[in-house]
Amino acid sequence: MKVPLSWLKRHLETAASVDTIVERLTMIGLEVDGVADRGRGLEDFVVARVVEAHRHPDADKLSVCVVDAGPGTGIAQVVCGAPNARAGLMGVFAPVGTHVPGTGVFLKRATIRGVESNGMLLSERELGLSDEHTGIIELPAEAPLGARVVDVLGLADPVIDVAVTPNRGDCLGVRGIARDLAAAGAGTLKSLPIEAVPGQFSSPIRVFREFSDGDGDACPYFVGRYIRGVTNRESPEWLKRLLLAAGLRPISALVDITNLMTLNVCRPLHAFDADRVRGDLHVRLARPGERLAALNGREYGLGGSMTVIADDEEPQALGGVMGGERTACTGVTRNVFLEAALFDPVRTATTGRELSLPSDARYRFERGVDPSFVIDGMEMATRLVLDLCGGEASDLVIAGAEPEWRRTVAFRPERVRTLAGVDVPESEAQRILEALGFSVSGTGGEALDVAVPPWRTDVVGEACLVEEVVRIAGYDRVPATPLPRLATLPEPALTPSQRRRALARRTLATRGLVEAVTYSFMSSASLQSFAPVPNALRLVNPISADLDTMRPTILPNLIAAAGRNADRGVADAHLFEVGPQYAGVAPEDQRMVAAGIRCRRTGPKHWDETPRAWDVFDAKADAMAVLTALGAPADKLIALDGAPDWYHPGRSGTVRLGPTAVLAVFGEIHPRVLRQMDVSGPVAAFEVFIDTLPSAKRRAGSLRPPLALSPFQPVERDFAFIVDRSVAAQDLVRAARGADKALISEVRVFDLFVGESLGVDKKSLGITVVLQPTERTLTDADLESVAEKVRSRVEKATGGALRT
Repeated sequence: MKVPLSWLKRHLETAASVDTIVERLTMIGLEVDGVADRGRGLEDFVVARVVEAHRHPDADKLSVCVVDAGPGTGIAQVVCGAPNARAGLMGVFAPVGTHVPGTGVFLKRATIRGVESNGMLLSERELGLSDEHTGIIELPAEAPLGARVVDVLGLADPVIDVAVTPNRGDCLGVRGIARDLAAAGAGTLKSLPIEAVPGQFSSPIRVFREFSDGDGDACPYFVGRYIRGVTNRESPEWLKRLLLAAGLRPISALVDITNLMTLNVCRPLHAFDADRVRGDLHVRLARPGERLAALNGREYGLGGSMTVIADDEEPQALGGVMGGERTACTGVTRNVFLEAALFDPVRTATTGRELSLPSDARYRFERGVDPSFVIDGMEMATRLVLDLCGGEASDLVIAGAEPEWRRTVAFRPERVRTLAGVDVPESEAQRILEALGFSVSGTGGEALDVAVPPWRTDVVGEACLVEEVVRIAGYDRVPATPLPRLATLPEPALTPSQRRRALARRTLATRGLVEAVTYSFMSSASLQSFAPVPNALRLVNPISADLDTMRPTILPNLIAAAGRNADRGVADAHLFEVGPQYAGVAPEDQRMVAAGIRCRRTGPKHWDETPRAWDVFDAKADAMAVLTALGAPADKLIALDGAPDWYHPGRSGTVRLGPTAVLAVFGEIHPRVLRQMDVSGPVAAFEVFIDTLPSAKRRAGSLRPPLALSPFQPVERDFAFIVDRSVAAQDLVRAARGADKALISEVRVFDLFVGESLGVDKKSLGITVVLQPTERTLTDADLESVAEKVRSRVEKATGGALRT
């Protein structure tokens, strides 16, 4: 809602500055999006008179004008291409050296077709006011010569852009904003002059409300008036300036008056060209097949729930939304029928949404307008039409009746303190309510009876009145009260299981996998490639023949998705999903699993690095990364055989905690399964059973273990041990790690060698042991001591010997 300061002062008697008004608006809940200074950059343009104007000697469409810009600027010769340039015209002059905002150029002395030009006479587009550029601006003859154009055109008037919330429909008129400011002490609200216009004749157009039972609320009240003998001329300058400042384009006096009423007092109106109305007007619901050519140049098909204003032949307007093109007022309109009505907010909003048809009228009707201001609004609009367009007004044409809007709310002044924590005296609370238009009766500590004004449709109870009092009294009066300190912290919003799922997703995403969300169902035919389908998992009434079984594992869905990607040219898929899989119908048969796959190769062809196929070790790394992130005790995990049949028997394994607890399964998918699913391999996959993980242990009084960083440099030492081929690398790593748990932070395998030189059934495993001191720098003696511990511990655990 754009409100020029001068327009606001038509309703508010105030000496407050624009900064003070902006600050007060913000404090009472009417947020200000900004303040526009329309005169910025136009300070150098002045009012000038064209003294002489004659045709350019070498161009038919150019004129050579002698311009008098007043004492400060003097006489200048200007070459002008405007068709309305003539002697005696008062226009806007831009001298040499000024910047023209509409074109972005700085004016210089120029020679145009051999004639010198010193400056420019400007159009509205060149001044940046509108898109009008058919001629130069024509100012009133009484405009003072040499005066600043920003003062003459009212461009020095700041425009306040107020962001009105949906519940404050009354503030979609300047009057409503002024009322709030007056209540907040920013000025005094002026009385609204309403003068009844006596009718001179009976309207030749009658109005009928034609609704079936239960639909009368679509338009409960309609007031019309016929005005004959009007002249729909151009609006006066004051009206055009107000509309332009508010963001609307002036059209004609009749149309501009309806827009002025909408913005000024939030009373939408519509003007019909009465000579184009065929017969009487009928307010009703649309009939099947009816259409309306609207004022925006588009044609709409109407639904049976839409309110229309029709003549005897067809709809001429959508009630509360937009008028029709056939009865629109034009320059030749001589007789006009004004409409002021009430339309149901819900129907109006629904109609606008169904047709994707926004309008200023709809924006206000769907938020609620003052039901008591229909006749007063008609009288105001009639007076404006008679003053600006002439003519003679008929008696009012009334259909329906003003709906009952009066309601009273019981208000206990002490509730301001108990609900909002603000001490506001009863007298001040009563003053605020009355300044906002409420009527208050009752005193002496009793509950006050507060009559709600008709324009405040958002006030429904005592709490609303408390909000009004606190809003005007000042939110800054609400005391800052600390919350009570609790003995114990409240329970977290997420359960440990939910946090684990989120952490698993984040971990896999950081490793380059893309999350997929697949159905919890799958095809029993594709599941045959994995394992027999238990009858308990078959659906009695599946949503699709291809989704007839609850999934016992997530992997088939991910592999099928990878196959579809490959069919579309994306062969190297990296997918994961965190979700449930099922072993039966009991609640305990559902397990939360983090599963993922990597298909084909590690990347595209590259000149410096040959891509390789994904393998079992990549799947194991993904599974171990998830387990580690979820707090599994990495030093106690062991990898063994025993993966399900859909994994490659020689390239798969399980991660266990102890002999029985399986935390994860990893490996390459069996080629047989890939062939049956028609997916090119290899495919490395893993499944991490989140629910099987032990609960993470927390330090007492801490949400997470403290981060311990050492200031000392880590030291790495390499060892190579000759062991039997049956010895697992993880056993050797675990033995080395246990040699000194306080000092050894990491053990990595970096080499595997098998050869005849080592002996029969022997292999060499190379490991890197990382030593991280925390108290002091390690000496050579310390390093030798740790090396001896590693050698001794590995030999004892694996029977291996240090390779020399």
